[in-house]
Amino acid sequence: MPEHSLEGFSPTHSEDNEISINVGGFKKKLRSNTLLRFPETRLGKLLSCHSKESILELCDDYDDAQNEFYFDRNPELFPYVLHFYNTGKLHVMGELCVFSFSQEIEYWGINEFFIDSCCSYSYHGRKMEPDQEKWEEQSDRESTSSSFDEILAFYNDAAKFDRQPFGNIRRQLWLALDNPGYSVLSRIFSILSIVVVLGSIVTMCLNSLPDFQLVDSYGKVEEDPRFEIVEHFGIAWFTFELVARFAVAPDFLKFFKHALNLIDLMSILPFYITLIVNLVVESSPALANLGRVAQVLRLMRIFRILKLARHSTGLRSLGATLKYSYREVGLLLLYLSVGISIFSVVAYTIEKEENEGLATIPACWWWATVSMTTVGYGDVVPGTTAGKLTASACILAGILVVVLPITLIFNKFSHFYRRQKQLESAMRSCDFGDGMKEVPPVNLRDYYAYKVKSLMASFTNLSRSTPSELSLNDSPH
Repeated sequence: MPEHSLEGFSPTHSEDNEISINVGGFKKKLRSNTLLRFPETRLGKLLSCHSKESILELCDDYDDAQNEFYFDRNPELFPYVLHFYNTGKLHVMGELCVFSFSQEIEYWGINEFFIDSCCSYSYHGRKMEPDQEKWEEQSDRESTSSSFDEILAFYNDAAKFDRQPFGNIRRQLWLALDNPGYSVLSRIFSILSIVVVLGSIVTMCLNSLPDFQLVDSYGKVEEDPRFEIVEHFGIAWFTFELVARFAVAPDFLKFFKHALNLIDLMSILPFYITLIVNLVVESSPALANLGRVAQVLRLMRIFRILKLARHSTGLRSLGATLKYSYREVGLLLLYLSVGISIFSVVAYTIEKEENEGLATIPACWWWATVSMTTVGYGDVVPGTTAGKLTASACILAGILVVVLPITLIFNKFSHFYRRQKQLESAMRSCDFGDGMKEVPPVNLRDYYAYKVKSLMASFTNLSRSTPSELSLNDSPH
């Protein structure tokens, strides 16, 4: 391509020359001396171009006949750029999107530090801390998307019964057993299951009281027969519940991949293992040490309380929150470990000669852990003035460390709780009379909009991770 000399636009020529700018149809003539005040900006660099190739690296098109530079940008934001060239300051109106404005001034090569003091605080605040309404709107879109995906998986499982013997009956039983509140039968089954779980936990706790413990002639403590009856009834119910769910499951291979089904299995497994261990010990006295294994397994009955998650939306939402908040929990543990390490060493240095309870660093770890988590058992306390000041700093630091990730975790809990509620509502409104008839009501427009926006965001992040061809820093002068 032949070179076209831009006579009259070089900084060595008269500063009264003008260049024509066309930004998305918005035309403006700018004096060279105005642009020369900011030579590192995109328009300022046009003055140093001496070939059409170098011009087209800075603008989208160039008209040789009219000496007009065309930029395919938003014409509504260009007046802010013009104001900058005239005054040397940027101003941001409240109705503007700060992210679009940031991308626009970055394109023109204008740094954010040119934003005037009257707009700087508001601009950076809006950019770094998005409004709560935006977060809630985004959370709603994510909730709609996730719920819709789960509903599709639910209907996919329900459709499998159409190809199985007695499919319609098994599907109704599956819905009643796995979805509390789906029908009157499912509500009755759910209430009975909750009563049995609570009864099993209460009897286990009462059995630890001395008033309910029986001692045989050999001095061995035995379980109260009344509690044994309740325990055996609970095990029978839990076994029936697990077997029934497995019998009507749409996919046997994926049954135990579900967390709630694993909890059901773990709630009865200790009983049967204990039963086998006791039979082995009775038949072979040499294996008497296995009896201790049975005692440990009996304590695992407390995990039956997790079975309530099947009947509680809040508990399921809490489990999902902990599952997807591992980063926040990891940060919390990291902050606590750093604080505990620092304050334990400081306390050891100050108190090792005055306080026997803080004479070793491991002992100081225990004291720092109790203090940073604001538990404060009071079993070990510093005695010196410097030690008390260290303890005060440790407590205050613990409060700040614990509070920091709470907001993020709570927001995730709200999101998963809302999603779980939508999923339950959709499941309860489904109708499988003689087969699959209708899909539950879901806002497909919001779902589609969220998916498209996620795709565009991924493209944006990909483009930001690679050097831009229009980067001002790499543009030739």
